[in-house]
Amino acid sequence: MSATNSAHRAEQPMQTSNTLAPPRDAGSAIANPAALGLGAFAMTTFVLSVTNAGLVDKTAGPIVLALALFYGGLAQLLAGMWEFRKGNTFGALAFSSFGAFWLSYFYYVSFVAGGLAAIHEAGPATGLFLLAWTIFTGYMMVAAFRESIAVLGVFVFLFLTFVALTIGAFADNSAFNMIGGWLGIVTALIAWYTSFAIVINSTFKRTVLALGPLSK
Repeated sequence: MSATNSAHRAEQPMQTSNTLAPPRDAGSAIANPAALGLGAFAMTTFVLSVTNAGLVDKTAGPIVLALALFYGGLAQLLAGMWEFRKGNTFGALAFSSFGAFWLSYFYYVSFVAGGLAAIHEAGPATGLFLLAWTIFTGYMMVAAFRESIAVLGVFVFLFLTFVALTIGAFADNSAFNMIGGWLGIVTALIAWYTSFAIVINSTFKRTVLALGPLSK
């Protein structure tokens, strides 16, 4: 066999039944992290909002802070990192940011404000904290118009929640804090529904619960 023929044969692909299949897209092998992110957000928001609405005493603070640290904070932050891996800019920014929100909330209440009962007494400091998150939620709400109706609903009610809580903090108005609590409960319920829809549709491999896709 000549050197030319040998080189030509070496360039041909191996025709064998053991040839590896083309690698799958790495992002497609990751489960949808939105179910985790929305579930973590919903539960933590619900428990905090129940206290803000005055349905339970502020002594429930330790439960709120535990959820804020581990579920709303760390779990949601992880969901955001997986969204980055999947190439979903909206989900990555939303879950990572709100995971950081809950972590910063935990730190602020625990080590700065001096407890959940005292957070509204911090006045302008709490108001500024909430105002910054209101602005962030506002522009994420605009981006959510390109997502589903369910996701848009989460951001619309979350934005209204932050607006009410911000006014309540700056004005030291307990009525707005209570309104923010009720709006937060609605936000949490919509987020829970969205999380449930994602996981149930994925499990049954068909649309069981609609998310209401918006026109692209």
